[in-house]
Amino acid sequence: MKKVLILASTTWLLLSATTFAQTSRSEREQRWRTEREQRRAQAKALELQQDSTAFVQALKALKTDSWVLEANNVNFSNGITRFVSPSTNYISYDDDEGTIQTAFSNFTYSPNGLGGVTVQGTISGQRMSTDRDGNVYYSFNIQGSTISAIVSLTLTAGTNQASATITPNFAGNTMTFDGYLVPYDQSSIFQGMPQW
Repeated sequence: MKKVLILASTTWLLLSATTFAQTSRSEREQRWRTEREQRRAQAKALELQQDSTAFVQALKALKTDSWVLEANNVNFSNGITRFVSPSTNYISYDDDEGTIQTAFSNFTYSPNGLGGVTVQGTISGQRMSTDRDGNVYYSFNIQGSTISAIVSLTLTAGTNQASATITPNFAGNTMTFDGYLVPYDQSSIFQGMPQW
């Protein structure tokens, strides 16, 4: 009888220890999940705050007519997309003068010395509006010796992501620049030789 009692006590202790180990393991896993969700929420809140600050700066740059759209990719009207360097592919506006520059690494026609073209002109007819979602629409005309076009820009609400479509007045070679809009004095652009 004594042996049975010892065996029953030992079995009970082993089952209790196993149940305790499983409970503490599930508690650890739950705590780990909770901490991971908190870290993700903090990172998301920080990203939203940074995007909001970037949006305010981009909107202010549009209103003061001193900005640069640094393009990450350029889309052509025939459906071709080129991923590009933001420092050499951009649309800028400062001191009533606009610049549109492209630079492709494998482009043989290179009047600007960077693998593309750089055109400058005077800006006129600026118009800006905001939709109910907070997206900002900005358009202007650019006129120079080698360019005559309408530029239509969209700044996405809450961020400085922007897209600008360049529609030439005398040709059908429409291009769209996708990237980030930053104040002119915060840009990191490199200008090639402009075409006159």
